[in-house]
Amino acid sequence: MSVIPCCQNAELRKKIEEFAETLKTEAHKLGDHGLDDQEFYNSGLFRGAIERVRGQFSATMRDKREFVKHVLNYMQDGGYIADWESAGEANRHDYAVKLNSGKTAVIELKGCLDGNNTNIFERPPHAQEFIIWSVCTNPGADPRHNAWSGIHTRLSAEIIYREQRVDGVVIWDMVCGTLGRPCPKLENQPERTTEVGPYSLPPACIYVMPATTPSPRNNSHPPAQKLDDVELLNAFHKCFGGDDAEVSYVDFEVAYQGSETVRTTTITRHGAIAQQSGATAIRRS
Repeated sequence: MSVIPCCQNAELRKKIEEFAETLKTEAHKLGDHGLDDQEFYNSGLFRGAIERVRGQFSATMRDKREFVKHVLNYMQDGGYIADWESAGEANRHDYAVKLNSGKTAVIELKGCLDGNNTNIFERPPHAQEFIIWSVCTNPGADPRHNAWSGIHTRLSAEIIYREQRVDGVVIWDMVCGTLGRPCPKLENQPERTTEVGPYSLPPACIYVMPATTPSPRNNSHPPAQKLDDVELLNAFHKCFGGDDAEVSYVDFEVAYQGSETVRTTTITRHGAIAQQSGATAIRRS
């Protein structure tokens, strides 16, 4: 087992790398720029075009928000949540969800979890549940690297250092179950997809975290909560056909080693350790 069931599509990754190399050597033949190959590569035109395309892909949240809107509307229509609203630009978090119990859950939307933006979050005072939702739209990204980087390297450090409780993580988006990111959950059961607007979605990857923040002196190894105790995660699980054996439970054990605070991250799935770190010092970037 590993931190997440899916893995990078090696064939697609190889094609991406090969095409990138082709672009670097053949790009001067594209378009009507009137430059020879040396002038083209010295002019900055190629680099500028690459950066522009990269920015256009990464800067907009529109597609991600459209995906989230479809998902939350589907959950509300199905009776899995009572209501939801976008939190607006004035707030650090992205969505507030009214649960069927009357509690308020807050969602912070993130990208692929491997960047410094993952470290930037603040649990609002009114949140009775606080969830990080990773929507990674890059089919060439490595989901195992990103999930471990996000949960162990970044989130655990912030949870412990800043005492910011996170009740769970959802790693799930419109690329899941596609050629770019095949989903093992569908390998023998392709009927497990749910049609949500234009998307055909496999069950979500859900990570349940402790109900308290770890502290070396007073709370060195809090256990993960039960899925039933985090109502929004349970709603995702039930609405989209999750299997209890696929839910991941995360705990952090913290201790002092000399002058440093270290943590050990353990992810358990179906009663077995899926991935575990060594005792790693907290170094925030």
